[in-house]
Amino acid sequence: MSVTTVALDARLVNGTSTGDSTYWTCLIDALAQIKSDVSLLLFSNAPAPKNIPNRANIRWIYLPAKSQRWWSYVQFPLAARRAGADVIHTQYSLSPLVGNRGVTTVHDVSFLIDPSWFPARDRLILCRTVPSSARRAAAVITVSKTSKAEIDRYIPAAKGKVHAIYNACPPWIQATERDDSSKRVIGRYGVEMPYILTVGTRWPRKNMNLAIEAMRSLGETFPHKLVLTGKAGWGDASDASNVVATGFAAQEDMAALYACADLYLAPSHHEGFGIPVLEAMRCGVPVLASSGGALPEVVGEAGYIEPSWEPEIWGRRIEAILADKGKLLEMQSRGREREKMFSWETAARETLAVYEGVTRARH
Repeated sequence: MSVTTVALDARLVNGTSTGDSTYWTCLIDALAQIKSDVSLLLFSNAPAPKNIPNRANIRWIYLPAKSQRWWSYVQFPLAARRAGADVIHTQYSLSPLVGNRGVTTVHDVSFLIDPSWFPARDRLILCRTVPSSARRAAAVITVSKTSKAEIDRYIPAAKGKVHAIYNACPPWIQATERDDSSKRVIGRYGVEMPYILTVGTRWPRKNMNLAIEAMRSLGETFPHKLVLTGKAGWGDASDASNVVATGFAAQEDMAALYACADLYLAPSHHEGFGIPVLEAMRCGVPVLASSGGALPEVVGEAGYIEPSWEPEIWGRRIEAILADKGKLLEMQSRGREREKMFSWETAARETLAVYEGVTRARH
């Protein structure tokens, strides 16, 4: 039996919630482009963005919210059921009102692995709602094999219904010429080459201080600066004279920032996937990543995985990679090929298969 109607929580589409917004924007766009019998109902508490795919099988439903929590647990599931949804797909929190048609995407369970990475309020909400949502869901989608294994471990009741479906690089990140990009980067952010790049909100889990302290260990005579791009976040953060924080960068500027970088750092304590790693690879930037979470799974042999968490060791590794031109060229080539292995079309097809499985189980 084919799926007729799928209701999706589309509140994060085209938003600035970093990886979560990228996931929903790219997945919905890819689902829209696949010929299938699926009708997609995109529910949100905001009017439709301008660039929602114009397809016959997609309908944006504006559902004003009394509050975000009320919307998630009451308004959305009831409206989706009234609309005849065979499947209701949301993220992390899944209302009991979805019945036996619920699918939840749990990107990772880092809040269970190390609660100190999260503010107290966020930690409390996630620890209370995500395990119960995973237990009641008909299916759980996650974004890597690493994350699947961690969900199985920390939420045993979800075992047997967790599907690992990889993310991919968003289509708005495309390799650009360095000369053209440098003008944009200098003009908009005042950043001059040479530099090393890292992208992410300054949350404790993202471990940006490791990159900052690694650069500090290299001293002021080291020719490269570290460009740190992302939201301010929270938690302690150190500073160094060779670090430039751009703040949140517009989507249209990210490819230029990647294009001008000589090396990309991914120092996170934990990642369920790590989309910026693929963005860097697509733009031809060699990647130096930590062993946190799924990063080794995503990077594969295309980059360098540093097992140490010591800034001085990271500093020496940065220096060694940048000094080896042959190694840099090899990492660039491998990175470009590695990135091509991940596809939003594949993710969409595998997600459709999950929807079909939920629908078959209900009938």
